[in-house]
Order: sequence, then structure tokens, then C-alpha cells
Amino acid sequence: MRASLIQFAVNEGESVDSRRRRAAALVCEQAGADLVVLPELWTTGAFAFEEFEREAELLEGPTYEAMAKAASDAGVWLHAGSIPERAASDGHSAADSLYNTSLVFSPSGELAAVYRKIHRFGFDKGEAVLMSAGRELVTVPLPDTTLGLATCYDLRFPELFRGLVDAGAQTLVVPAGWPERRRAHWTLLARARAVEDQAFVLACGTAGTHAGVPQAGHSIVVDPWGEVLAEAGPGEEVLTVDFDPARVPATRDQFPALKDRVLGLEPPRRQDDS
Repeated sequence: MRASLIQFAVNEGESVDSRRRRAAALVCEQAGADLVVLPELWTTGAFAFEEFEREAELLEGPTYEAMAKAASDAGVWLHAGSIPERAASDGHSAADSLYNTSLVFSPSGELAAVYRKIHRFGFDKGEAVLMSAGRELVTVPLPDTTLGLATCYDLRFPELFRGLVDAGAQTLVVPAGWPERRRAHWTLLARARAVEDQAFVLACGTAGTHAGVPQAGHSIVVDPWGEVLAEAGPGEEVLTVDFDPARVPATRDQFPALKDRVLGLEPPRRQDDS
């Protein structure tokens, strides 16, 4: 299976429309790949907080249309990264709620999955207060593997990935806008998630600078043993790697650590408990 991770640069001064056209062209250049991945919030930049409200789109907005066409033109499965989504009221959420939303398209351009980021970064500012949290784990069955979807800050929460593995995920796809100052964590966490879940990890970052925050780049593909199969540099590039999805069940059979998980443990007793 061939995957191409587009480590896209969000250039200051470039319009969102121009950025969509450039991203679509890069996707189309990956014809022949099985799976193409774009990074997180590439339409605005992950740290351009003031742009989220201004550039938020309905789910089936201009980025949806551009990426559906690009997937169809290239004949690839496309994880189109994420966008700031303005959710229409569905009776369960307020109108005009914003989400950090990932879109996955089939090679025919059909929408295959939607994932709204569960863990929002920023603590008491930025994404954490400007966007709503998703609530649903999402997997996507492909012909040769099952994708598990996560986004950027999600990488720090192993329980999310264990939930994806329990749902059948074998390849974990993580688009991100990860800052350069924490690049060591990016590589470490990607490898940790691969080892503990005995899965491939495809982590696609961004290049350039988002609202004054230098991006880490260094998109990475890790195998189920934690070995790095390919890693990008800091600038804009396309990282293409061939990998064998059959290595996931083989690894889990060879070293069946996941079978030894112990769930539902009792919390520790307080000293004054009898």
C-alpha cells in the first residue's frame, strides 16, 4: 500500500482560495498512491485563531467540493486534513458551533467519513475555547486496512487510540499543526502510539509559520514495532512510503501484548478505607 503525506505549508499572505487550489493540485499529483493525507487546519493555519470564525465552512462547503474532486481526479483515498467547520443546527448542538473537522473521501470522490477533533488544544484559550469538542471515535474501512482517525493534540491521549484499535483500526492517521518547539514530543508520541497499539501511524504535519508559530514539519510514518519507515524534513514536501498492512495482524500474532490488557481495575483505596 502506498501513502503520500502532503506536508503543506500555510504561507502568510496566500488567500484561502489559492491555498485550496494548490492543495488540490498537490493531491492530483499523487495519482498512483492508495492513500493521500493533508495536515490539520491547512486552510487557515492551526494557530491563526482569528481566522477560524471568518473562514469556517459548512461541511459541504468549498473545501469539501475541492477535495472531493481532487480525490476523484487522482483516484485515491484522501484524508483531506481538517477544516474549521461551522455546524448547522441538528437539534443536538447549537447553530454556528465550530468544530475542527476532518474529511475522508473515497477514490470516487464520495464522502467516506467525518471526524470532529475530540481533544482541543489551548487549555483556556485558542482552539479550546473557540471550537466545540467532537464526541465520536471514527474508523474507515479501506480495501487493505482500516483507518483510525485522530487529530494533532489527540496524539497525547492514548486511551483514544486504544478505543480506535478496539473498533478495528490497524492504521492510525494523524493530521496535525504541531509547533516546532515541541517537535521531540511529536516524534516520540507517534512512535509510542505505534508500539502500544501495534499499528501503523501516519502522522502528517505542516510546514511554514502559522500566525507567528513555526511549525515542526517532520511528518512521519511508523510501523507496528515503532520503527520509523520515513520522515520528512522541516519544509514543504510530499512524503511517500510503501507499507504492508498485513504486518499489523502478523505483529499482533507474533507478540500478542494487546491480549494481556487488564480493564476495569478498581481505583486505589484511601488510607482511611477499611
